[in-house]
Amino acid sequence: MPDVTGPYAPGTPCWVDLMVPDQQAALDFYRDLFGWQGQVGPAETGGYAVCELNGKPVAGIMAAMNPDGSKPDPMPPTVWTTYLATADADATQSRIVSNGGTVMMPAMDVMTIGRMAVAADPTGAVFGLWQARDFTGAKVVNEPGAVIWNELNTSDTATASGFYAKALGIKAAPMEGATGYFSLEVDGRMVGGLQGLASLEGIPEGTPSHWLTYFSVDDTDSTVDALVRAGGNVLKPPFDMMAGRMAVVQDPQGGTFAVINATQPDE
Repeated sequence: MPDVTGPYAPGTPCWVDLMVPDQQAALDFYRDLFGWQGQVGPAETGGYAVCELNGKPVAGIMAAMNPDGSKPDPMPPTVWTTYLATADADATQSRIVSNGGTVMMPAMDVMTIGRMAVAADPTGAVFGLWQARDFTGAKVVNEPGAVIWNELNTSDTATASGFYAKALGIKAAPMEGATGYFSLEVDGRMVGGLQGLASLEGIPEGTPSHWLTYFSVDDTDSTVDALVRAGGNVLKPPFDMMAGRMAVVQDPQGGTFAVINATQPDE
């Protein structure tokens, strides 16, 4: 079902957001590409924009800034961050550290909507934690314009698998019919994927471990064409694979993501 009505189980990807140098340009780009509606938020939230698809929260976009509100120098990379649900951000970040991970931004309250943290696993992949209060996360998934898949690409699948199992209760299991690919499961339900960087074709040498966000689209080729016309970049042109037709792309400010016209997963 594309509409999310209940809370996310701990360990499940529940939100994604993008940090960019030019927030308004990103809002305009993703509005045209995916049909999102969003605007720069109030000052008390640092201008954070919650983008909506058909009136429901789908992703966030924020301007890169220092805690004091000034612009960073140098500017950090433009990245999409995957947030994993947790019932207790403080306890989870303690398990992250005890299992070889690094806390990059300690747990902090976000007004009354939740509590968040940012961490990196032992292989260097950065992810967020979200302890929901008033805001549980994305209210629409698995339909065109929304997130459909979150994938960890890692330099060490064994280390990553062990870490996420112990720190967040996410178990990795070999995916049938996909050699070298693992499904990430929470309470027996598939919530994402994991694979080794070495199995990826055409990625630049030295690419670090990272989480990759997949957005569902009706037509992969036409979406990529529209992205290029809007100033985006294609890292991996459209191709057919077991889950559908996908491509890996960058927005005009360098944020990397995937688009897919999926035949799976269907949940």
